Amino acid sequence: MRYAHGGGLTAAQRRQRELVRLRAADLFARGVPPTVVAHRLRVSRMSTNRWYRAWTDGGTAALASRGPGGTPCRLTPDQQDRLEAALAQGPAAHGWDEDQRWTLARIARLIRTRFGVGYTPRGVSYLLHRRGWSPQVPVHRA
Repeated sequence: MRYAHGGGLTAAQRRQRELVRLRAADLFARGVPPTVVAHRLRVSRMSTNRWYRAWTDGGTAALASRGPGGTPCRLTPDQQDRLEAALAQGPAAHGWDEDQRWTLARIARLIRTRFGVGYTPRGVSYLLHRRGWSPQVPVHRA
């Protein structure tokens, strides 16, 4: 699997990629050209050229990992846990009696009313995916 369960790289994968960049920095410091570095480390020349520019401008520190990407979550871990508990109660418990389906728009409205934080439906999708939820499509029968 390319990405970790919640999306993105795991900490171990980020560390492994950082070690490759740091080995490249060591080779750059020894005067090895980026094309040779690419061949030795079995990475693309485009990556080594980018690393070489960063290394020239900021040294080895410029090639260090900056941690996981993406925007930080606007809900605290406690709020995320409370959101999951609210979702487990079902839509009817929150005033949606017409059907028992959570939609992204409904969850966004629930987050806004409960926690005062505005999310778009796509943002709700990212949030739920990071928490291990997946979209479910109901079975349509003739």
